[in-house]
Amino acid sequence: MINYFIVKGWLDVMITITDDFGKKLEFEKNTTYYEISKGFNLGKEILGVKINNEVFSLSEKANQDSKITFIDLNDLTGNKIYKSGLEFIFEVALKEVFPNLEITYQHSVPKGVLGEIVGDKVITQEDLGKIKSVMARIISEDKIFKKLNIKKKEAIEFYKTVGQEEKATNIQNISDKVVTLYELNGIYNYYYSDMPYSTGSITQYDIIYLGRNRLVFVVPSNRTDGKLPEYVHYDSIINSFLVGKKWLETLDMKYVTSINKTISDNKIKEFIKSCELVFNLNVSKVATEVTNDRNVKFVLIAGPSCSGKTTTTKRLSSYLIAQGFDPINISIDDFFVNREDSPKDEFGNYDFECLTAVDLELFNDTLKRLLNKEEVRMPLYNFQTGKREFQDKYIKLKDNSIVLIEGLHALNDDLLLGIDNKYKYKIYLSPFIPLNLDKHNYISTVDLRLMRRIIRDNRDRNQSINKTIHRWQSVRNGEEKYIFPYIHQADVIINTALPYEIGVERVYIEPLLRSISVESIYYEEARRLLNFLKLFFLIPSEYVNGDSIIREFIGGNYD
Repeated sequence: MINYFIVKGWLDVMITITDDFGKKLEFEKNTTYYEISKGFNLGKEILGVKINNEVFSLSEKANQDSKITFIDLNDLTGNKIYKSGLEFIFEVALKEVFPNLEITYQHSVPKGVLGEIVGDKVITQEDLGKIKSVMARIISEDKIFKKLNIKKKEAIEFYKTVGQEEKATNIQNISDKVVTLYELNGIYNYYYSDMPYSTGSITQYDIIYLGRNRLVFVVPSNRTDGKLPEYVHYDSIINSFLVGKKWLETLDMKYVTSINKTISDNKIKEFIKSCELVFNLNVSKVATEVTNDRNVKFVLIAGPSCSGKTTTTKRLSSYLIAQGFDPINISIDDFFVNREDSPKDEFGNYDFECLTAVDLELFNDTLKRLLNKEEVRMPLYNFQTGKREFQDKYIKLKDNSIVLIEGLHALNDDLLLGIDNKYKYKIYLSPFIPLNLDKHNYISTVDLRLMRRIIRDNRDRNQSINKTIHRWQSVRNGEEKYIFPYIHQADVIINTALPYEIGVERVYIEPLLRSISVESIYYEEARRLLNFLKLFFLIPSEYVNGDSIIREFIGGNYD
């Protein structure tokens, strides 16, 4: 006779795990998700798991029946885990080869991350080869990233001991009582992300040496189909970032902790004024460059979503007027073909982001006629009806007129096939904050734009945060196709971020992020952004100028 209590005891220690394909397997309670992934015959490509829209690292343990999603580097969270693992491995390898040098991760660049080695030595390609060899060995050894949860006080003391005061201050400024660190080969650190289970997961990467101890780390992503992309160097973007970084360093503003101290010292108003002045000076310089070349008749302004195209175009227009010129603003969107004539993507949905969504023939004809000093009737696209309308709006260029053309495809030469390049001046806008969270964690340009868009969509378009995040990846894919390949054609890069802005935006976005329920597939993304925002002290919006670029997103006195 079977003993009921023995059977019940056995059942109590077993759990059922179901994957996305309906496959079910039984495991003992407290089995790690790493062992569970192996049970499903999955390999090193698995970087974490998602249960009820919440992400767990592979080192954590399952203790109840669950439906599970295995995530790899094609998942947004998985991609962040993968990059963090690569960055930690490089840090460990660098310390082994050159104990007196350290790596700092500066900023994201197209298809990569910019890093800089700091110390009393300028490395060579040969030196980088030695570091890569140690990385390859660490990866082949399949070392486990050991996850440690330690008390807040101990974490603060640790970072002070190793000379990373900014990390110690960040931990002090948050309310968490327990802090997560990872250990690899005796090195302890945290990259504001989970780590892979082991080093063997990092199989695809490239490290490009730019000289002067600067490196770009390239990894695959969901937009490269999991394949390692070819690195394309955008010197103008990196230089623009470095100029902003140098300015902040002269003010001793290297980390978010410096901004927070400025807030607590009641000096933030002065810093805000300085940031606004620098932005205005940058736009003013561009206006001067444009007006110094008397051939220029068309200023083309492009940038990814929420890069501040509207404000920058208006600001540039004001400076041109001040210099005695007549600016005329044209939006490429007004030249969309009627909705029923719009091209469709592979899923049968209208593709409003491709170039053929624009009536190129009408656009070029309009600009040629303007260049010939003809009077032209301008279209206006009605987004509600999906039709292009012609109203009683006529424009004609004067001798001092300059046309400002703003839109997604403004850098693409195929937009203006019939116009000689001598008449064009191209501007690329992008908001990147050259301010780090700490030595190893930077502020993502993509995250900054996403937060701007969430706030703006909720305020101006009555759009839910879930819908904005859902649409975001499609927007990002469009940028990868239609903007980033043409950055090198820009005559100038304008940084449209303000170093203090996240403290202001936090007031608006936190309630929206907290409104996302655990049932939403975007719950984990909301938690990630909330975890990021807690490092920033709040800044009252009344400190912000009425015409600041931030007003384009948070509202207020913006024109």
